[in-house]
Amino acid sequence: MSAAPRYWSLLLPAALLLMVTMGIRQSLGLFVSPINTTTGMGIVAVSFALAVGQLVWGIAQPIFGAVANRYGAGRVLVLGAVLSALGIGMAPLMPSAWGLVFALGVVASAGAGAGAFSILIGSVSQHLQPERRSFAAGFINAGGSFGQFLFAPLVQVCISAFGWMGAMYTLAVITLASSPLARPLRRRQPSVAVEAKPVAQGEGLRAQLSAAFRDRSYLLVHAGFFTCGLHVSFLMTHLPGEVELCDLSAQVSANAVALVGLANIAGSLAAGVLGQRFRAKDLLFCFYMSRALLIAAYLLAPKSALTMYWFALGLGFTFLATVPPTAGLVGKLFGTRYLATLFGMTLLSHQIGGFLGAWLGGVTVASTGSYQWMWYADAALALFAAFTNLPIREAKPGAPALARA
Repeated sequence: MSAAPRYWSLLLPAALLLMVTMGIRQSLGLFVSPINTTTGMGIVAVSFALAVGQLVWGIAQPIFGAVANRYGAGRVLVLGAVLSALGIGMAPLMPSAWGLVFALGVVASAGAGAGAFSILIGSVSQHLQPERRSFAAGFINAGGSFGQFLFAPLVQVCISAFGWMGAMYTLAVITLASSPLARPLRRRQPSVAVEAKPVAQGEGLRAQLSAAFRDRSYLLVHAGFFTCGLHVSFLMTHLPGEVELCDLSAQVSANAVALVGLANIAGSLAAGVLGQRFRAKDLLFCFYMSRALLIAAYLLAPKSALTMYWFALGLGFTFLATVPPTAGLVGKLFGTRYLATLFGMTLLSHQIGGFLGAWLGGVTVASTGSYQWMWYADAALALFAAFTNLPIREAKPGAPALARA
């Protein structure tokens, strides 16, 4: 098989898998109001279930990343599809808030973690030359964004037609049907030589992790990505609630969520291309700074459907476009040998922030009747994340990736 077909035979199924995984996962915020209305669980309880899901999704990734490093990504991805379908299918059968936590927060989210960025980008990177990895990460990431664009209106249509329970069953079937896409990614041995940071070469995963957590630059990557997780989770869990508080329709919510995904297709592809020319930390500085400015503009603007759409497009451009440069930074610092695990640990920090974003959003609106203080916190943390990335050690594009300060 020539290089080009082999390249796309990895990228396309990986992007399609992420399309299903992230499309469904990022559309769950549309269920908050229907579940609350029909069950009376309360917005804090439903938000908490999704918040636990953010945390479990993060915890699952380094664990499944280590399994994928040893046994290959294919089996992990199939297991993830089965778990996700099981958890989503169980959710309508749960009679209590704790049952919802178990179904969506634990089972479905663990499955989604097994089919997330770190597994897909990490496994594909081991079969590509270094110069192709930035674009590949952006392309795979764009698949997740397209899924959000595709699934948000689909989920809203299903909720309107079948109720939230019927919509959940539909998503479970779609998730299970995606599992054959894992077949091209089942190979365990890398197709190209993989790099490992010199201090840990030949010493295994434990030594690599120990070296990573002594590295200031790696810790700064974690700090910035923690903030990103809080932004993303708060927005996707509570944007429908914000729209409702502005006396706008549920269709505006679905459209806004879809526009976030549409804009992030462009953002993810742009991040992948720009990552070949500019330092990842500089891209991340620009992305986070733009979020702070957009939130400030949104708070000052009149709350109309048009405002929501422009806000969704603006934030959507950087929404998950932070993933390719963040994965690229980890790869530059430590190589690709254990990238699925090391980037999985970074995503765990992202999801700790995600837990706080989803949960505190619910607490804030229940306590104050609005999300105003969460928007203030979002803007301040975006500024923090922007400046946190500047001290990170990173060679310019084209320089040796594992150069040490």
